[in-house]
Amino acid sequence: MWRREAPHDLAALLRRHGDLADCEDAVQLALLAAAEQWPRDGLPDSPRAWLRAVASRRLIDGIRADVARRTREERAARLEEPLRGDRGAPAGDPARSSEDGEDLLPLLLLCAHPSLTPASQTALMLRAVGGLRTAELAACFFVPESTMAQRISRAKARLRADGARLPAPTGEDLPLRLHAVRHAVSALYAQDHSLAERGRGTDRLLGDAAVRVARAMLAARPADPESAGLLALLLLTHARAPARLDADGEIVPLLIQDRSRWDHALVREGISLVERTLPVGPVGPFQLQAAIAAVHAEAATSDATDWPQILVLYRMLADLEPTPAVLLGLAVATAEVEGPHAGLDLLAMHPPLSHRHEAVTGHLLARLGREEEARAAFLRAAERTRSPSEQRYLRRLASAATVPEPDDAP
Repeated sequence: MWRREAPHDLAALLRRHGDLADCEDAVQLALLAAAEQWPRDGLPDSPRAWLRAVASRRLIDGIRADVARRTREERAARLEEPLRGDRGAPAGDPARSSEDGEDLLPLLLLCAHPSLTPASQTALMLRAVGGLRTAELAACFFVPESTMAQRISRAKARLRADGARLPAPTGEDLPLRLHAVRHAVSALYAQDHSLAERGRGTDRLLGDAAVRVARAMLAARPADPESAGLLALLLLTHARAPARLDADGEIVPLLIQDRSRWDHALVREGISLVERTLPVGPVGPFQLQAAIAAVHAEAATSDATDWPQILVLYRMLADLEPTPAVLLGLAVATAEVEGPHAGLDLLAMHPPLSHRHEAVTGHLLARLGREEEARAAFLRAAERTRSPSEQRYLRRLASAATVPEPDDAP
């Protein structure tokens, strides 16, 4: 409930008071109050309205207590009037934010302020909208928790110094911020996978939140093909979530997933979005990733996958965004079409920056019968990943005589 409701309440406070740090502190205090009162008094009829009302009062109290200067007092007075006497939903704002996340886009765009570095933008968005704790953010970015805490504090201070405020930007600044938001939403969904594989089971809360925000972005800018591509990619990836882990929480690679467990309504929606957006305007990275996911989703079985089409799409994607993940996917697709030697040749052109590079290398070596080299690659991959389920999976592959095909799907 915290992750679902807090971003909406944070966005509502920011519409009245532009300081992100003050508003986030107020929402955190409202959560503490809920943790104390709800177990004792019961869940309120509208948890979102209750949290918003309490957070609003905490914000006013904080403004009054923080600085005695006249300007701050005047701001508190302006805030208090529409909220006075509020014991439920704030007056003039009766919990108007719907569950579809429609008011989250302005909050995300604020976090994507151009004065922040891309890493700080993404971290701030994941914290504000995804509800990730500092420790979870640190794990996502592979940095110490203290480093992430400093990054968040500096980002908030920069927004305050620059006077960053809602509403959302317009004009030339908007496309750049939308680009940052799309990558942050994608990272939010990736974190959902990571947390599930680290022992949280199949809790899809972060994934649901990412899909909801992607829908809000497309609703706000329906003519933006990359926002459509992002939503399509998340829908097609989210559709496979029920089959991604087995009953024991162990990873099930795409090759052997039970495709009857996929959410086929999401598959149809994602494919429809791809078919509508690819022929229109310039094709961007998210559209191409969605198209790759659609080709996988359209195959009734793994053997029926159209690998030549996937290879063409990966080559286009590598021209636009040659990230390590994309180059790994290109190597896998090349191996499927031209043979494992060709895939290994591509991998040899790039340093092994992640455990996935070592894992793909192991798969291709195993296909060539070079089992000892494959086992060594799988063990190196297991040592480099932080996911216990991935470690177990890779060690099983290292001890097996034969291995399944690599899972390249976005």
